[in-house]
Amino acid sequence: MKYIIIDTETTNDIDCPIVYDVGFAVIDATGKVYASYSYVVADVFCDDELMSTAYFADKIPSYWEDIKSHSRILKSFRTIEKIFRKVCAEWDVNTFIAHNARFDYLALNNTKRYLTSSKYRFFFPYKSEFIDTLRFSRNVLGNDSAYRKYCVKNQYVTKSNINRYTAEILYRYIKSNEEFSESHTALEDVLIEKEIFAYCMGRDSTAEKRLWINEI
Repeated sequence: MKYIIIDTETTNDIDCPIVYDVGFAVIDATGKVYASYSYVVADVFCDDELMSTAYFADKIPSYWEDIKSHSRILKSFRTIEKIFRKVCAEWDVNTFIAHNARFDYLALNNTKRYLTSSKYRFFFPYKSEFIDTLRFSRNVLGNDSAYRKYCVKNQYVTKSNINRYTAEILYRYIKSNEEFSESHTALEDVLIEKEIFAYCMGRDSTAEKRLWINEI
């Protein structure tokens, strides 16, 4: 079985996110990558006023350098969606993975609605299924004493003394690499999040992981 794991970087406020960077990869349950894609959304990224609200606005100059060197590709959101749908069809994928999947699902739909003035409203194919590696990791590691000790030791706990499950923390734990820092660029983050998915599948593939569409 193949999956597509996807990540976005957004601007605007957190309640109404608009995507300017999208990355996705076709993977299997072991995390093996069969194809990967990375696009900067021209409709959004070239809007200086809109990009001024991006949380990682300090990365804009490096994006432009990458675009000029052709290491990042600037395309319209409509073209990116067409490519995404084509990849879904070619690999026969209708199950999608993201860390905090609710956010990426809403961000991509919201971007489509924003750019089409709500004429079109949904980015993902009809009857898609979603796996949330945030939920998955909580269910796999929630009662794991080693992960609890790790979180306490490194102060990766909330004010309520609950373990944290950010992608960066999970990747540090899985790879035993406290020096790792998340890139916060879409495809680069996809490639760490697929490691979280593969790790959780290896630990307990039956653990609850799906984000049901009626939740969002």
